[in-house]
Amino acid sequence: MGYAFSGADIDYLRSDVGVAALRETERLPLTKASMLTDVALVRGRHGDRVGVLIETTTLRRRARAKISDAEGWLLTDDAVQQATPSVVARRRAQRLAGRDVHDVTCSIGTELAALVATPGAVLGSDLDPIRVLMAQHNVPAAGVFRADALTPTTRGTVVLADPGRRAGGRRTHDPEALEPPLSALLDVYAGRDLVVKCAPGLDYDRLGWDGEVEVVSVSGGVREACLWSPGLARPPVRRRATVLAADGSGYDITDADPDDIEAAAPGAWLIDPDGAVVRAGLVRHYAAKHGLWQLDPRIAYLTGDSVPAGVNGFRVLDRIKYSEKVLRQALTALDCGSVEILVRGVDVDPAVLRPRLKLRGNLALSVIITRIERSAVAFVCAAREPGDFRTNR
Repeated sequence: MGYAFSGADIDYLRSDVGVAALRETERLPLTKASMLTDVALVRGRHGDRVGVLIETTTLRRRARAKISDAEGWLLTDDAVQQATPSVVARRRAQRLAGRDVHDVTCSIGTELAALVATPGAVLGSDLDPIRVLMAQHNVPAAGVFRADALTPTTRGTVVLADPGRRAGGRRTHDPEALEPPLSALLDVYAGRDLVVKCAPGLDYDRLGWDGEVEVVSVSGGVREACLWSPGLARPPVRRRATVLAADGSGYDITDADPDDIEAAAPGAWLIDPDGAVVRAGLVRHYAAKHGLWQLDPRIAYLTGDSVPAGVNGFRVLDRIKYSEKVLRQALTALDCGSVEILVRGVDVDPAVLRPRLKLRGNLALSVIITRIERSAVAFVCAAREPGDFRTNR
């Protein structure tokens, strides 16, 4: 559990005295080795403010990877864990540019910070009074007030919501365990232009959503699924994969793109599409765009004679019918000493298999174990060669 901030803490942190104390605290290393000494130093100078100063400084440092301007922000532990990365928030804000937007679960203001940089009025609200105070400090250009997300308080705005998925550091994947529950949110704003950020593991097919579902990844990691209501969707798109680099560049694939490909014998390379493409169900569309094809219609691995920018490519050295014994022999013959193992469609645990291969060689290789039709096969490949998806637009 993180530090429990009070209104008095917020007043202190925003005061001249608090700002100066934070500057002092930020000069300390606050590492595991130095923490006892650092805490004693802060307590000696600032007494019972030590907890709020240490927590705020630590959270600001941890938030840097997600929030580009978090240096002067006020934050809570749960809010940082769920905060939208700035690169994703900016992408969403660009799509909403020119519209008046009300973020009804604004938390500490990560979405608001991106929205105020685009045309259109920006409002934020949250039920938590501490997060309201923090958002008012973090994004003074937005109008922020306290309100329940399930009580509509604006008209004519696009409603943006990010239901809480964490409590005490624990994540929930149940849409009805969110705060507020997803079904209640959709009912309250039925007929409104609505954008809802959800966990990437959401079963949106079962949800029956009639707008657009956008699955977003950043630097190869899938971050969220975003629901766009029909009024905001871009017909005829129902599924979109947005693949972003850390600098905000990237590309997207939609179900409006062609998907006419076939399964055929492997080419020189195997390609592991970005997780957003896989989760959005757009592997065939991605393949068609880049001249690739499938090994098997039911498996997400692709193959081709070249590697598109932005994905992991594996140069095929050998193909074998999979068995542990045959794989060990193949890797030994190639002087393999360490191996990355990827598996799809076959019941193999890489963590269990790897030590049983007893590799003693010098080369690092990759192995992809998968299924083609009814047979388990293993592709022995050179070590993965990651692409630079900033060039893949």
